[in-house]
Amino acid sequence: MYKNLRPLLFKADPEAAHIQTIYALKRVPSMLGAEKFLRKTFSAPPKPVTAFGLYFQNPVGLAAGYDKDAVAVRGLATLGFGHIEVGTITPLPQAGNPSPRVFRLPEDEAVINRMGFPSAGSAKVIKSLKAIGHCKNRNIKEKKVIEIHKFIPKKPPKERQTKMILGINIGKNKNTPNEEAVYDYLSLLQLFAPCADYLTINISSPNTVGLRDLQGREALESLLKELDYQRKEEQKILQKRLPLLVKLSPDLSDEELRDALEVILDTGMDGVIATNTTLARDGLKSAQRQETGGMSGTPLRAKSEAVLSQIVKQVDGKIPIISSGGIMNPEDAKRRLDLGATLVQVYTGLIYEGPGLVKKIVQSL
Repeated sequence: MYKNLRPLLFKADPEAAHIQTIYALKRVPSMLGAEKFLRKTFSAPPKPVTAFGLYFQNPVGLAAGYDKDAVAVRGLATLGFGHIEVGTITPLPQAGNPSPRVFRLPEDEAVINRMGFPSAGSAKVIKSLKAIGHCKNRNIKEKKVIEIHKFIPKKPPKERQTKMILGINIGKNKNTPNEEAVYDYLSLLQLFAPCADYLTINISSPNTVGLRDLQGREALESLLKELDYQRKEEQKILQKRLPLLVKLSPDLSDEELRDALEVILDTGMDGVIATNTTLARDGLKSAQRQETGGMSGTPLRAKSEAVLSQIVKQVDGKIPIISSGGIMNPEDAKRRLDLGATLVQVYTGLIYEGPGLVKKIVQSL
C-alpha cells in the first residue's frame, strides 16, 4: 500500500508532507476504531528487551526529530514501536532555520535537513504530555526515599509489560551561548523528569551553530556532571529511575569519540545513542547533495556502523547502546544488534519504506 502512496507523498514538499503526516497521527485517537485498526495492522509479537532498567516490548524505536513537540504520541504508539523518542525540545519556542530546510535525495535513499531545532517550547510540550497522562505527579509526600538501583530485572513487573516507553530529547536554544547551555539542559531535565522514561542529551545536531562543540572533553564533562547531580535529585523527589543518554555525532574523530565516551562513563550516564546525522556527502548522486545540513538514510549506514563498533569496544558492556542512522530495512537492524547495540531507532527508513518497516524488523528478529 505504501509503495503506491509514496509517489504522491514525494510530489509534495518534504516538510509539508511530514506536517500532514503528524497531523493525521495526532487525529488517530479521535477517530472511531482507528487505534484498534492500526495496532492490529502494525503490531508484531513482543520481542522484549531490558535496558537502562526499563522494559521494552521490542528493540525498535522511533528516533527523535519525527514528533518534535510530542503531539502525536498516541497515534505513533499504534505503529508497533518499542519506544518513542520525542523532541528535540528547547526551553523557549523557536522557529528553527528558514525554509526550505528539508530535502529528499531519492537516488540515494537519503534526506538532508537543516531544521535547527524548531520547537513549540517546553511549556507547550509539557501540556501535551500531561494531556495524555504521561507525567508523574511531582507533589509526592517524601515518607521514605527509595534507593534507585541499576539492577535490570529478568522478569519485569506486569504493569511495565504494555507501557509505551517514552524518551524525551532535549537541547539548548539557538541564542543560548555554549557557556550557559547547562542552564537550558538543567531546566529541561527538571521539567520533563516526571514525564520521561529516559532523557536524551542532544549535543550532536549539526544544524545549531556551535552545539557540537559541547562534545569536547572539558565542555561535556562540565555539562554531564551538573546533569547527573540534578538527575539524582529528581529521582529522590519522584521516587523513580531517570536514565540519561547522550546522543553523539558520526563525524567525531577517533580521539574525540574516545574522549566523549570516557566522560560519558565517568559521569554515570546510562547509555549512548549513535548516531545523529552527518555532514559528510561521500558518493551521493542526487542533484541536491550540496544542500547544507545533516544527512540521514542509506549513505549514513557504513559510518554509523563503524561508530557503533568503536563504541561497543570501548564501553565493553558497561552501558547499553541505541543504534540510529541508516537503518533502512530488517537486515540493517539485525546487523546493528549483532554488532552490539541493545536497541535501534528508525526515521528516514520510514520515509522510504513506510510504517510497515517496524513490524518487518520485529518479525525478522
